[in-house]
Amino acid sequence: MAVGKEIRTQIGSIKNTQKITRAMEMVAASKMRKTKERMQATRPYSKKISQIIRHLTHANPEYKHPFLLSREVKRIGVIVVTSDRGLCGGLNSNLFRSVLKDLAEWERNKIEVNICTIGSKGSGFFSGINANLVGQVSKLGDTPHLNDIVGIIKIMLDAFADGTIDELYVASNEFVNTMTQKPLIEKLLPVTSVELEDGSEDYFGNKLWDYLYEPDAKEVLDRLLTRYIESIVYQGLVENNACEQSARMVAMKSASDNAGNIIDELQLVYNKARQAAITQEISEIVAGASAV
Repeated sequence: MAVGKEIRTQIGSIKNTQKITRAMEMVAASKMRKTKERMQATRPYSKKISQIIRHLTHANPEYKHPFLLSREVKRIGVIVVTSDRGLCGGLNSNLFRSVLKDLAEWERNKIEVNICTIGSKGSGFFSGINANLVGQVSKLGDTPHLNDIVGIIKIMLDAFADGTIDELYVASNEFVNTMTQKPLIEKLLPVTSVELEDGSEDYFGNKLWDYLYEPDAKEVLDRLLTRYIESIVYQGLVENNACEQSARMVAMKSASDNAGNIIDELQLVYNKARQAAITQEISEIVAGASAV
């Protein structure tokens, strides 16, 4: 039964693969819970600081920070957050597709792009397409710290401050739920204003918003706006980690289920081949006995 032996070998190989995918699924599920808790813990801070910064766009301090000022766009900076490892479905490829769409649009408008990447997959992809990669960091693990990405962020902030880039974006995956993660490309600089829901009004009915600064507006805004950029990029990294583990858990579960289906199909083929071989042997025995 050479055919049966070959099928048994295939079934054994797929079962071994299924054991690996099930183990990876359980590991990803465990890590997902931890990364999700970390993501939920950092979200309130990033949302609050974003609200404060956007309020500042309506303020009228004696000092106007360069990060709040718009200018003609000739070059754009993008910080792309990806995973270090694969086997997480279409998580990275969906993000790359969204970024490439914007890159094509900027290229049509003759706008140059500088890219910094967080994660091995991002650096590998953009190096492969010969993008203008000005910085990269990878292998941050499952519990990244803000200090790990300060260098990458400083590259872009310095470029914006000296006029090398005129706008800064961050691209990462947003965690919606366990089954859904969506690419998100968010503009960081210059800070865009939003419609205020409250605040005082002047004689013309225009809404005003400002804070009391201590020690002074320049020192406070210099530190606050830098911390704002760092917090948003770090939040994108934390959310991307949660997305990675969730996508890997779903992908490994799908792989395990598919392996089970293939095993069932091969088992059926094996049983049919075995039955056919037994039937043939019985026929040969009966024919031999009749000949005697």
